[in-house]
Amino acid sequence: MERGPRIGLIHATRLAIEPALAAFRELWPEAKPVNLVDESLQLDAANTDYDGPSFTLRILALAEYHVANGAEGLLFTCSAFSDAIKAAGRALEVPVLRPDEAAIEQALSLGEPVRVLCTFAPTLRVVGRLVAEFRDDPALPVAFELVAGALEALHGGDAARHDALIAEAAARADEPILVLGQYSMARAAALVESRAGRPAITGPALAVRMLKTLVEARAPGAGVR
Repeated sequence: MERGPRIGLIHATRLAIEPALAAFRELWPEAKPVNLVDESLQLDAANTDYDGPSFTLRILALAEYHVANGAEGLLFTCSAFSDAIKAAGRALEVPVLRPDEAAIEQALSLGEPVRVLCTFAPTLRVVGRLVAEFRDDPALPVAFELVAGALEALHGGDAARHDALIAEAAARADEPILVLGQYSMARAAALVESRAGRPAITGPALAVRMLKTLVEARAPGAGVR
């Protein structure tokens, strides 16, 4: 059996691990995803008094560890650190993908109003900048909403309430395009689609497809016929 590429996954919460791995199993089973988890990233991002090393330096250290151990591509799974991931990625030679850039790009390409739902407050700010980066038409409406209480429910073991709160928010939304802005929210996609009556764009599957394309394009002999 041909050995697939090692892909470094970097998580700020354990809740993002299974959605990412499920996407690899379905869409890129040959890849060898390897997980690193640093939950202090999320804790410190939520702390308005945090004054430690920059998140860019912390993200870069985790990325360099993966690359030093043979990773041929990197996928970060916490949207709150999108800016730091982009900055750190410029220092690396392997493809580095931010969690939701593929999902946001896909949502905006549809040309209809978008609502991005998040459950972690710091994510709203950075996903907003991601939208600004990819939105070609500044007049295209994009709304952002924090689903209060959902993440706390999931951390407390009440996954059903987490999913229900997200689905309720989606059902109230008028926008035809829905984006679930965190990997931990992907588990709610089926309920969201049922309650809202339209598909929900989630990050993991689109990210794996994009990273597969980027990594395979760098493989020896790529593009040679």
